[in-house]
Amino acid sequence: MAAAETAPPVLWPSGPPTDQVREVVRTLELTINRRLAGILHGNYQGLTPGHGSEPGESRPYQPGDDVRRIDWNVTARTTETHVREQIADRDLEAWLVVDSGATMRFGTSTAEKAQIALAAAAAIGFLTARNQNRLGAVLAAGPYTKVLPPRFGRDQVRAILSALADTPAVEGLGPTDLAAAIDKVGVLARRRGFVTVIADFAGTGWIDPLARLGMRHDLLAIAVHDPRERDVPPIGLVELVDPATGRHREVRVTSAIQQRYADAAAAQVARRDEGIRRSGADAIELATDADWLQSIVRHVRRKRVQAVNAQVLRTR
Repeated sequence: MAAAETAPPVLWPSGPPTDQVREVVRTLELTINRRLAGILHGNYQGLTPGHGSEPGESRPYQPGDDVRRIDWNVTARTTETHVREQIADRDLEAWLVVDSGATMRFGTSTAEKAQIALAAAAAIGFLTARNQNRLGAVLAAGPYTKVLPPRFGRDQVRAILSALADTPAVEGLGPTDLAAAIDKVGVLARRRGFVTVIADFAGTGWIDPLARLGMRHDLLAIAVHDPRERDVPPIGLVELVDPATGRHREVRVTSAIQQRYADAAAAQVARRDEGIRRSGADAIELATDADWLQSIVRHVRRKRVQAVNAQVLRTR
């Protein structure tokens, strides 16, 4: 028997973006700039206050400080725990890791998870570009990845968003290898910087790679979910499809099944949150039925308040 022909590799679309993609990117940029204009006055480096890559002065440890920044030399001399402040670097290298695989193309509310991920990437990208920081990206869709090396400016953000808005069709080709995408950033990012990972964080394979990345870089984990992934109503016989593998299964959803489903979803969320916490990453939760930009705004405001409080403590 002749060997079966192998399918041609899936290629990430290249070349100039289509009119539809350009319009999506332009709309996102206008929306983000308009909504954030009132809260991002002032001059600070990095995505949010507190991120940086150059060592600064030491100060006494305060509850909530990152233990990775303990200054062991000063601690040994003074017998009191000290942490070393990070001076935000004007030339910060930032990276985006975005999952745009089949499981992200699901939504039962106003948007799909992939659309929320695109919007979050736009917000992070334009925030990073405000102070002429370099931004790179590793985009993952199923078993495929696309790397955009770090560059300056809004044109780089637009290029990343255009690639993210025009990902290849990967339904049935398997789950996204998020762990490999995270590890790729660890190899490519030669200096300490800032990495944002945007995904639904399914499974557990990404936990150890994220923890390794967090040993060197400041991390922000943006978890995207749809409400139906955490609760399904008892509607009787339904056909469920795994978009990553294409597997079909009929399930009769009763009240008992609904409870088991909710318990399993809660356990998965707990494992996800623990994995993110272990990496030392800041975390933002985005839902397809909520205001994604407002959640990011709250995070930015919280980081600004923390930076101000830290400055007050240093001057006392």
